[in-house]
Amino acid sequence: MPTVLSVNIAHHYSEGPSGNTGFDKRPTAEPVMVRAPGSKRAGLGSGLTGDLIGNRKYHGGDDQAVYAYGREDLDAWQTRLQRPLSNGMFGENFTTVGIDVTGAVIGERWAVGTDGLVLEVSRPRTPCRTFTQFLGIRGWMGTFTRAAVPGAYLRVITPGSVRAGDTVTVTQRPDHGVTIGHVFRAIMTEPELLPDILVADALADEVRQRARRRLAG
Repeated sequence: MPTVLSVNIAHHYSEGPSGNTGFDKRPTAEPVMVRAPGSKRAGLGSGLTGDLIGNRKYHGGDDQAVYAYGREDLDAWQTRLQRPLSNGMFGENFTTVGIDVTGAVIGERWAVGTDGLVLEVSRPRTPCRTFTQFLGIRGWMGTFTRAAVPGAYLRVITPGSVRAGDTVTVTQRPDHGVTIGHVFRAIMTEPELLPDILVADALADEVRQRARRRLAG
């Protein structure tokens, strides 16, 4: 059954290449309230109460309220990198199991737990210098990009609390077929796919604008 294996939040700021960062996220056993954080720079940052966002120019905001990454994908990286990767190690808020996160469709909705929380898939994660510094792997941005298993950001449709062990039910899935992986490849490595992703109405505005600028040349 699709499940939130752990809920991960940053308990303190740490130093990153662009200033303070809340990338270092650790699992919590307590229930966490999830709500729409508002705009990137003027809002609350993360969608999770108690979580921290450092660089709000690029992170946080309504379209990046929650970041989910699959435990199955972490396990694959663990084998490839030959090092342990704990839940939250990729900076994800939800470490999931039983969900193809990168195969999630833009606009797909997840009902999480029993407190009414509903999330909507909005965009893929893209690698940054903080991610590279935190893992300490030379060339990590390129390695992560080529693998094209980025995990998904989600926006909050209906607020509610979440805790480790909560189930995830996909309640709505658009039929356009544009997945997180498809969008990631379009914006990172395969620009010929850019026209395809524009059919996804729920695509994050920032990604949509980026795609249109590139297509306009």
